[in-house]
Amino acid sequence: MILHARHSLLAAALLTCWATPAHAELPEGVRAMIEAARETGDAAKVATAFELARTAYPDEAEDIAAIEAEWTAAKAERDALAAVEQEETLRRAGPLDLWSGEGELGGFLSSGNSDTAGLAASLSLLRQGIDWTHRVRARVDYQRQNGVTSRESFVFAYEPRWQFDEDMFIYGLAQYERDRVQGFTGRYAVSGGLGYNLVQSSDVSLSLKAGPAFRITEFVDGRSESRLGGLIGLDFDWRIIDQLTLTQDANALAETGGQAVVVFDSANTTLNLVTGLDFAVTPRLRTRLSYQVDYDSNPPAGAVTTDTLTRATIIYGF
Repeated sequence: MILHARHSLLAAALLTCWATPAHAELPEGVRAMIEAARETGDAAKVATAFELARTAYPDEAEDIAAIEAEWTAAKAERDALAAVEQEETLRRAGPLDLWSGEGELGGFLSSGNSDTAGLAASLSLLRQGIDWTHRVRARVDYQRQNGVTSRESFVFAYEPRWQFDEDMFIYGLAQYERDRVQGFTGRYAVSGGLGYNLVQSSDVSLSLKAGPAFRITEFVDGRSESRLGGLIGLDFDWRIIDQLTLTQDANALAETGGQAVVVFDSANTTLNLVTGLDFAVTPRLRTRLSYQVDYDSNPPAGAVTTDTLTRATIIYGF
């Protein structure tokens, strides 16, 4: 009987040694650190917490991996649910819903057809749907001195976009411009074509678009011209740091004479090139310093081909 009891105690001791890990359990302080990072919902902070835990307690890699796997699965489930809810919200939204925008106000210095300083203001609206995006832009640069208007530029544009593929989209564009200093009282352009997102990440985005265009120009001397041509556009944004973003937008519109559709033998080419540097002061408030070049290869008599505009503005998002 005594021998049997000794055998039972030895078996129990061996079983206990086999079931209990040789290393200590993950300390509660480390678990609390990981949990605190998880509660923030910031994936970068969570990844850092797990990396620190693995570095400090390499023997607990299995426990840490199990906790990380649970976090990853839970996050994927939350993200999927949020995506479904967001899609339902977009589908139920009316035409006046989901709009966001930003207003811009500041001053400018111009050179070219006029060397002046004046007021610059703009309004941009954006509606982001499931497959469709709608953009509305309006800008005015105005300067008046001694009863004479030396700068008067208006631009209004509407651009719908259908994202039929992850990287490819079809765009449309309707644009109106007025700039008496450059020699025209109205310039109307419509275009449509294909675009492609070359780079799309949290820090860098680059897209190109191109398509045919039709433009009507009404000059200050009463003449009017209608031309068929093509449009090429580029949009580049680079977030250098969290608060600083470099933007580069370019639109080149080449016209052909008469009813021809080949753009290489163009009668007139205009280029609008805007480079900007945005600094975020708050989530809604930014400052912007931008430099704009407007080129017209065949300007009216008495006008020069190139205008430049330097703007310093404040932008408020809503």
